[in-house]
Order: sequence, then structure tokens, then C-alpha cells
Amino acid sequence: MAEGKIQSGDSVAGKKFQQAEKEWRKQARPERERREPFETISGKKIKDLYTPHDTAELDYLRDLGFPGSYPFTRGVQPNMYRGRLWTMRQFSGFGDAADSNRRYRYLLEQGQTGLSVAFDMPTIMGYDSDHPRSAGEIGRCGVAVDSLEDMEVLFREIPLDQITTSMTINGPAAVLWCFYLANALNRGVALDRVGGTIQNDILKEYTAQKSWIFPPEPSMRLITDIFAFAAKEVPRWNTVSISGYHIREAGSTAVQELAFTLADGFAYVEAGIEAGLDVDDFAPRLSFFFNAHLDFFEEICKYRAARRIWARHMKERYGAKNPRSWMMRFHTQTAGCSLTAQEPENNIVRTALEALAAVLGGTQSLHTNSMDEVLALPTEKAVKIALRSQQVIAYESGVANTADPLAGSYFVEALTGEMEAEAEEYFRRIEALGGVLPAIERGFFQQEIADAAYSYQRAVEKGERIVVGVNRFHTDEPLNMELLKIDPVVEQKQVERLHRLKESRDNIAVAQSLERLTGAAAGSENLIPYIMEAARFYATEGEIVDALKEVFGEYREQPLF
Repeated sequence: MAEGKIQSGDSVAGKKFQQAEKEWRKQARPERERREPFETISGKKIKDLYTPHDTAELDYLRDLGFPGSYPFTRGVQPNMYRGRLWTMRQFSGFGDAADSNRRYRYLLEQGQTGLSVAFDMPTIMGYDSDHPRSAGEIGRCGVAVDSLEDMEVLFREIPLDQITTSMTINGPAAVLWCFYLANALNRGVALDRVGGTIQNDILKEYTAQKSWIFPPEPSMRLITDIFAFAAKEVPRWNTVSISGYHIREAGSTAVQELAFTLADGFAYVEAGIEAGLDVDDFAPRLSFFFNAHLDFFEEICKYRAARRIWARHMKERYGAKNPRSWMMRFHTQTAGCSLTAQEPENNIVRTALEALAAVLGGTQSLHTNSMDEVLALPTEKAVKIALRSQQVIAYESGVANTADPLAGSYFVEALTGEMEAEAEEYFRRIEALGGVLPAIERGFFQQEIADAAYSYQRAVEKGERIVVGVNRFHTDEPLNMELLKIDPVVEQKQVERLHRLKESRDNIAVAQSLERLTGAAAGSENLIPYIMEAARFYATEGEIVDALKEVFGEYREQPLF
């Protein structure tokens, strides 16, 4: 038996254990079980009992280790939440910048410890508010940000050197990041004091969320330019948040979320290395973003397996020497796709269970969805309940008192190992297709997710998968809940503000900065300083994106039948 391996004792392999298990099985007859499938929400079969047999090959030092130590299965910090609680970072943004600024300051007053910006669809797609395609969508599903001016209003009276900010933006991530950095500089905050995360994960856009702008190759160039610029100028910034969240929301299983997210992460590492960067110069600032779905133990095991896989690949495959490059740090958001429009108060319970799984799985920051988000953007009451759920877990439940409290559970360790093995099989399949980008082009990820989503929905429709209040235990009571509604006047005001900006700024300087950006895009220089220059002249997001489109073009997805 290898040194450090969990000692199961002679009884495990011996006759005494076998006889005891045989006697137990006489009592636990299969015909006494409920007639429901015993499987995870992803369809993984679960045994009736887990014993030392299921962890006999587990080597403690090799496979688990201690918190804060390789392979980080038990967490990335030695003290975990005894040293510092996770960041409570509610995802928020609606209307114009002034509306969202008021919500941010309210959340900070209620005890939130980090900000997370939700942008509206035009901003996500790289359109200004006065673009014809923006009509009817301005401020609807997030905040409208057209320029540095909007970013200034969005963070008014918020200390940028004390609060970390996460921004969920991908195709135009470099542009919105430059708006944020330019705002900090204009307020006298040095870039090395600014901390936060830009999602910047374009690969999952091609497979799941579908909010791309440029083709893959120039999109990857922008990402590696951000890696290089941040390594020198903004060392506290997480330059990409590799997102499994949207993969899961699109209908994937937990293992698919795990495998596809990490495959994307490895692709970014390879792109950085190919761009001439030392892996240890940028890998410590890579972060991840996972979904917390309803199957409690499956989610916990997913996070533990993710840390172990990342650590092993970064050390053994990519040759990273800095232990911080081996550490997978991640944000978690409870599953929007698990929320129901029927009996929305039930979503409070769903969110609390999902948040607890994220904490027991060792997340570094957490967003809890509000009960009304399946119907509209959350009201202040709903978002406060969601935040309070995190605070009850943190301060009343006791789960933050010790690191990785479920370690050693036969079930947890066996399921963690199974999910790791299944993810590795997916990596082999992706590699056989030529890597992530060829797999995207062939529709591999899209088909796998579509098949999983179809299987789940069929199980719900047939009643094999129970959703409380939807296909079982439901009532016909009318919805009685106040919903947040965006005033149509917001759109008119945002467009008017944008037009005033375009009239009052130095348009000659704007045009010249955009021309320089297009020229740089045609070459090989780092584009971030050029985008930053245009941002500080108050060029709009749409203008900067259009300048890049002149060289990069736009992505068109191949239809999948």
C-alpha cells in the first residue's frame, strides 16, 4: 500500500467485512426501495451504499493533500474560511448607469463585499445604444454602458482601490475593461491598486452563450494581449474567468461542465504560451466561474475534482513552477436554469442549497440568484433575501469552521474520482478532434450539450425527474409578486446622453485614435494601449468594436443539424 493511502484495515478485504456487508444486504433488499431513479441530476447512477471498498485506491497525499497544498483538492488556502470568508458578489445591473450605481451602493450597505456587473444585450454584443439593433433592449437585462462616461457614473462614490469588481462581458471584454481602467486612472487610482475580474471567455461563447463578435483567432489575440498588459500593469486583475456557468445553463451535465470548462482553460494556457508568454507570468491570474446546480453532492465533487485536475495538468503538462499557477480559484453562481416561474418562493430554498454546496466545495466568491429572476430582474427585496442566504450560511450554519468538512466521505471521494476520470476521457476525445477550436468548428461541444439538455427535459416531461411545484406538488394559485420593470424612458434618456457625448467630445482626437487602433490591429502590437487611448478620448464601445471589425471581421456560426 502506497505511503499516505487511506488505511482501510484488514476487515475491508477480509471475511469479517464481507460477511457484515452480506448481512446488511439481507436487510436492505432492492424491492424495498422507492420506484424512482437513484441518480444525480446529470443522470449518473448512484449506488445504494459506499464503503471503504470505493476509496481503496485513494492515496491521501497524492489525491487529496492538505488545504492550500498540491493538488488542492481540499481547497486553495490553508485556512480556507477560517482565514477569510468567500466574497459575496451579487450579479447586478439594470437600466442606465445611475440606476445600477444606486443598486450597487444599496448592496454594499447590506453587507455585500464585491461587485459584479451585468451588462445589457447591446453592450454584450458590442453595439452602442443608438444602433438600430439596440432598440427595445437597452437596460433590459443589465446596465447600458456605451462609453467611459457611463463607466464613470456606474462607479460614482465607489472606492475602486477597495472594492473588487467582476464584469460579465466577453466579445468586447477588452473595451469594457479599458473603460474601467481609464475611469480608475482619471480618479487618481493607480492600475496596480485596481482589482477584479473580466470574464473574457470567448471560447464558451462559441459553444454555449453565443454572444461573440469576432472570429476565434483575433478573439484569442485580444485575450493574450490582456494577459500580457495585465501582467505588467494591472497585477491584481484576474484576466479571464473561464466559465462553465453558461455551459451548464445551456443544458450540459455536471461532468460536461467540468470537462469543457477546463478544456477551454487549457486552450487559453496554450494560447498564452504560443504568444511568447511565460506560463507563470499569466496563469496565476486565470480564474474560473462555475454553476451551482441542485444535486448537492455532485456539485461539491465537481469543484473538488476541478481543482485536482487543474493542478495536475498545470504542473505536469504545462510545466508551471509557481504554485499559484496550480491553484484553481473560482467564483460560483447558483443555477438560473433551476429556478421556476411556478411557485417562485421555492427558489429561495433551491438557491440556499446550491449556495451551501458551493461553500462546501470551496468557492472563493459567490452569487446567489434571487427568487424572481426567472420572471424579471430582481427587486431589492428579492436580492436582499438572496444575499441574506449567503450570510446565514457564513455566520450561522457552522460550515465555515473547518476546511473541506466532507473530505474522507466514501461517497464524496468516490464521486470526485469518478468525475475526474470522466473529464479526462472528454479531454482525450477533444484532443482526438484536434483541440478545442477544431472541436467547436465540428459542433462537438454543441451536440454534447444539446443531447444532455434533451435528455433532462424529456425526464422532466415524463415525470421521471421531479421538479417541485412544476410537475409534482403544484397548485394553481395566481402569481402575487411585485416585479421590477424597466421604464421605457430609460432607453430614450440613454440615447440622448450618448448623442450629447458625441457632440461635446473632441471628435478629431477620437477619429485619429480609432485610426491608430485599426492600424495596430492589422499588425502584431498589443492592442490594449490603443483601446485605452480611444476610451480616454470617449470613443464609444460601438466605435471601437467597429474599428476592430475592419480588420478582424465578424464570426458566423456554422449551422448544426
